[in-house]
Amino acid sequence: MEAQTLLALPAVLALELAAGQAPPRLTLTRDEADELAGHVATDLRGLIPQVDAARLALAGALFDPVELLRPDFPVWTTLDDLARRVPRSRLENVVAFGSNDGQMPAPALQPSPHYADGPMRLLPLTLLAPAEQAEALSEQWELQLIGRGEAGAHTADWLMRTLGIPLEHVRYLTRHDLMALTCVQYEHVNLAPLWALLEVALLTPDRDESTMSARGLNWHYAQGKATVQSPAQWLATQHGEASQRAHDFAGIVFELRQYAALLDAHQLPLAMAGDGSEAGRGYLLETLAAVDADGSTPTLYAHEAPGLGVVAITLSQRDGAGSVRVLAHGYPLHPQARDALLNRLSERYGAAIELQARGHVVLDESRRLSAPAP
Repeated sequence: MEAQTLLALPAVLALELAAGQAPPRLTLTRDEADELAGHVATDLRGLIPQVDAARLALAGALFDPVELLRPDFPVWTTLDDLARRVPRSRLENVVAFGSNDGQMPAPALQPSPHYADGPMRLLPLTLLAPAEQAEALSEQWELQLIGRGEAGAHTADWLMRTLGIPLEHVRYLTRHDLMALTCVQYEHVNLAPLWALLEVALLTPDRDESTMSARGLNWHYAQGKATVQSPAQWLATQHGEASQRAHDFAGIVFELRQYAALLDAHQLPLAMAGDGSEAGRGYLLETLAAVDADGSTPTLYAHEAPGLGVVAITLSQRDGAGSVRVLAHGYPLHPQARDALLNRLSERYGAAIELQARGHVVLDESRRLSAPAP
């Protein structure tokens, strides 16, 4: 079998935690992973006898869905690569990878504690099937897991005893099932357009995709990157009184932050449309004009909104007639990124890092994002 071409059928063992519970650790030891793999093999043989023709590989690590659903599927790719190199183990055609002193055998198989608070934890597994049997096995894989994929009582009991926490459900899901479940969850919180971008990045990364968020912000996926419309440009297309436009602008930045956080978790790079725009670690910056040598010293101004803090930072100067010239807008995507954005603006324009604010979003006479008039 070692010389055969093996095709991968990715899946997970999904653990739905009881309310208020969290696993005390995110990895299983090597011996524990071996023991769990034996229980999983028994479950899968009961569901799909044809799995005996394939190699089962399991990673003894507990992931959040965002860690598995990333471009190129690095966790499964690493698991597949390791499994192909290992000869038949003591569990016949089953191989498992666990931790040594809490460290998994490859960085991609190490869960991040940053995502450890979710209500569901996922143990990755895969079947490596001979090419001539993969199609038939894949059909059964998809059919049986979605219909009868509850883990066996011995498997569920072993997990609860080993992890020391109660579990509501333990079941097997194919990768397609996991993606469908994640899609429904994002739709439920009004983030269906975000999933449209992620789905293309995961399944057809060479294809372009355009979509619009629930609040009307334009998004585009191409060449491995998600590009968003400038919030200031979006604001320029809106109508209504100044107070309503300021409120809507804060809402669009809030939505942008949601998207940015999830894109970062899924490791899909974020950019902003427009020449001169750049994406730093935790912020977006758009350049609108160069410094006028005859104008005043550039000034940094913070736009603030209740509950959101600083939603944008505008760099401006006064020209010879005293009119405001907007040089750049920056958008901190989380509070910790504000200083990095200020440093970048200071570096690019030579402005002193002295942030002025009046506690609200400032618009000019055309109701565009601006800075206070002198």
